[in-house]
Amino acid sequence: MTQQYMDVDDLVIKFQQEKDLVAYEELYKMYHKSMLGVIDNILKDEDLSKDVLQEVFIKVWDNIESYTPKRGRFFTWLLNISRNAAIDKTRSKDYKIQKRNQSLDIFVNISVPEDREVSDEEKTLFDKVKKMSEKCRKIIDLLFYKGYTQRETSEELDIPLGTVKTRSRSCLNSLKLSINK
Repeated sequence: MTQQYMDVDDLVIKFQQEKDLVAYEELYKMYHKSMLGVIDNILKDEDLSKDVLQEVFIKVWDNIESYTPKRGRFFTWLLNISRNAAIDKTRSKDYKIQKRNQSLDIFVNISVPEDREVSDEEKTLFDKVKKMSEKCRKIIDLLFYKGYTQRETSEELDIPLGTVKTRSRSCLNSLKLSINK
């Protein structure tokens, strides 16, 4: 790897401007494990998560011009694409049929692997979320880590839908402020 590819921002610029394959590969190496963790946390199926991860990086290749640093960090942009792709998969007809046909045993003792590598940005994000109020942690966990809709979150927490919407907006603004400090 040459010196010019050391910085994430440089890699993104090189990839955006020239569709540079080396820059793309370096970005993949930097982020694929974190994105796989996010996807697998929602889907709870390693093989399917790997498939969705591939779809995510194809979307990144096809849509890199839509990323703008002014609107947020590359990691956050990538995280949103990954999360949305996983949620879209859970809402697909094939996924729902597949899950209905599985034994309930698969859902016993499922947890996020402790041994997976996470990026510094992901660690920072987890630390910031852990410091939030319990109400915010629950909302963020259900909406963003588990892929619930706002309505499903409302039902799960037994609170009005409007409260979920207000609380999620407030909690995300708080999280954004704490990250930007």
